[in-house]
Amino acid sequence: MIIIELKNLLEEKKIPQDFYSLNGGLPNEAYCIGKNKGVWEVYYSERGHKSEYKKFASESEACNYFYKALVEVLKQMELI
Repeated sequence: MIIIELKNLLEEKKIPQDFYSLNGGLPNEAYCIGKNKGVWEVYYSERGHKSEYKKFASESEACNYFYKALVEVLKQMELI
């Protein structure tokens, strides 16, 4: 899966856009994925800090991890 496929899947599953960022950055209280200096990063952003940080060599690995992790968290919170 690549970013555009991830975006389409999240929209298809009706995951609220407030919960994530597909452009990295440091939005408040959002799960993020982005490419930084050639490395794909997945993390939770809160108050300008990255937590639960993982890095990946490929876009596909990062997208697959991001989707599974986001869905799992939202299920645990009973939001989906």
